[in-house]
Amino acid sequence: MLLQLSAAELGQLIVARAGSVHLPLTEQLINEHFDIKGRTADQGDVASWNNSIPVVVRALLDCGLDDVEVQVEVGLPHTNSAVDLVLCGQHPGTATDSYLAVELKQVRHATVDPRCPIAVDLGFGDGKNKLHPVRQVQRYCEYMVRYLPHLRESADRLMGVALLHNARDADVEALFDLPESDHGFLYTLDDLDRFRRVLTSRFAPASGKRAAQALEQARRKPLLKVTDVARQRSVTGGGLTLLDEQYVAFDRITRHLEKTAPLTGFDVGLFYDADTAHSPALDPGRKRVYILRGGPGSGKSAVALELQRALGLKGREAVLASGSHAYTETLREIMLGTARHGQLSDKRSAARRLYQYFNSFTDTPPDSIDVLICDEAHRMRRSSTDRWTPKELRDDDRPQATELIRAARVPIFLLDDHQSIRPDEVGTARYLKELAEDSGCLVEVTDLEGTFRAGGSKLYQRWVQQLLGLDASDPVTWRPDGRMTLTVADSPEEMERFIRARGHEGATARITAGFCWPWSNPDGTRLVDDVHIGDWRRPWNVKPQHSVPNAPKSDLWSTDPRGIGQIGCVYTAQTFEYDWNGVIIGPELLFRNGKFTVDRTASRDPAFRSSVDKAIVERCIRNAYHVLLTRGVVGTVVYAVDQATHNELRRLIPGAIGMQHYNGAQPKLTAEGSQLPPAYRRRR
Repeated sequence: MLLQLSAAELGQLIVARAGSVHLPLTEQLINEHFDIKGRTADQGDVASWNNSIPVVVRALLDCGLDDVEVQVEVGLPHTNSAVDLVLCGQHPGTATDSYLAVELKQVRHATVDPRCPIAVDLGFGDGKNKLHPVRQVQRYCEYMVRYLPHLRESADRLMGVALLHNARDADVEALFDLPESDHGFLYTLDDLDRFRRVLTSRFAPASGKRAAQALEQARRKPLLKVTDVARQRSVTGGGLTLLDEQYVAFDRITRHLEKTAPLTGFDVGLFYDADTAHSPALDPGRKRVYILRGGPGSGKSAVALELQRALGLKGREAVLASGSHAYTETLREIMLGTARHGQLSDKRSAARRLYQYFNSFTDTPPDSIDVLICDEAHRMRRSSTDRWTPKELRDDDRPQATELIRAARVPIFLLDDHQSIRPDEVGTARYLKELAEDSGCLVEVTDLEGTFRAGGSKLYQRWVQQLLGLDASDPVTWRPDGRMTLTVADSPEEMERFIRARGHEGATARITAGFCWPWSNPDGTRLVDDVHIGDWRRPWNVKPQHSVPNAPKSDLWSTDPRGIGQIGCVYTAQTFEYDWNGVIIGPELLFRNGKFTVDRTASRDPAFRSSVDKAIVERCIRNAYHVLLTRGVVGTVVYAVDQATHNELRRLIPGAIGMQHYNGAQPKLTAEGSQLPPAYRRRR
């Protein structure tokens, strides 16, 4: 949140000053934005603050609601999305806490995409559709209710509106076709009197400070992780609330399935209209391939699971494929966990049918699968040939992606261009798009720009890319944004103590490392302490083909509480997330002359044989650390083995681990430690 003031206080800040381009309120928000987010506000935000917020403030004052609290740019829990305004006050009838979420739009004209009723052109001239303003505020309200328990205490505690204060009804007429709800009404310049009546129906002329404080205290509920969502979906039919681009992509795909229902086999429920059941099918034309591209935690797996869930609730199967053994086996294990007595065999068969691997479709007949959802598509291989492939088939150089596209009537790929970590992984949006178009398919690429991980901090994600040289900019100092905690441990022992302490508090916490140490087979019934730094020694997680007492299988390392006792590698950690993320940067990644360089000789990854091109090895190693550094939901702790690299991390990252005292209690190891560790406090 950038700012919270009463309507009366804001009224004093929306009086223009002679010679000033911006209102005093706008100037204050510009400064708050830079202080909190570490970057200059864009012109759209500034224009909204200067031109749109005063409309709401004047409406409150006109209604005598001077004491209603106004929160500006309210971040949704665990995401980088924000509601323009949240008004907080007391209900005029019950005196209970009452809230109004307001999305402000300065548009004057708007048209709806004929292919999709929730995708609209708001006249910005950028050629991009945006989510319908009413649906946007509806999803924001739904998300707030899901993650802020205080709002769930009463069904009518929260209301949402989209206010297009510059537009006339006639110029945005198509927007009114989308059904409104308590979480999403549309008001224009012609409706300002109606908007004022909404304000007086929601708020009494009384202080809103109590309501505002209650809402802020409610922002503590932890975010569901992908595996939590899958588990909840299996047990209760629930899932994540999709936002913005996630929901647009979900809706575009499901609407395409509706239109081609007779051809894709969807003949009931979600994709069935009794009035048109016997009508000729729409000509589907060419096969349509969907590519959803997004960074770590952007909701790719949430979209995949929600698509599969939506189809499953209507009795239709969608196969979810992946190149990740840990991800696939975890989803199968979750499904097996729902089996009742006598159902285990059937559940196991269903799990193997619904959750498969990319190389499972070499012999699948064309278009025999209605919908094939390919999650983690950045792990797509050049071909499905491996060491177990029969000799007579090894000369088949058919791309693996071609097999997947051929097998499904509707293929869907979800990927991150910066998460390919092996030389033979080729899954990028560009590669898949070109391959699909060469096969005669139509391709739609959607970018998922939000983030549900790292506390919803897009700033952190970009910082990691800059740090690793995956962004055009050079590494920069981390500027804390209040969403993601980033700190440095000064030894692996300190990192482990901190991570274990978070685990004892009930958080999920893991340590991962670059593949710079050997990975031995178990010594009988115990793991070998392969990862050693000085006197500190710990084992890698269990190898996929082995099992060891008192340690989870490789597939379950990130979700089994016993995983905190081993060091995870990138192949085990990819796809998953945990609250606290410890990352050991090995000697394969060295900071020299202002940037990271790769020393392939320090890597123990058997995939990087001497015959593999240097550029490919460097790309894979940088991408591997990109994966490792973006697993944390709440915070990340880093340590570098190379001293010069560690010194540079300490220069770039202000946070430190240290002992802190709270109200006279015993000292506690926290991420709010002193800026200088004890070993460096004195000059020598």
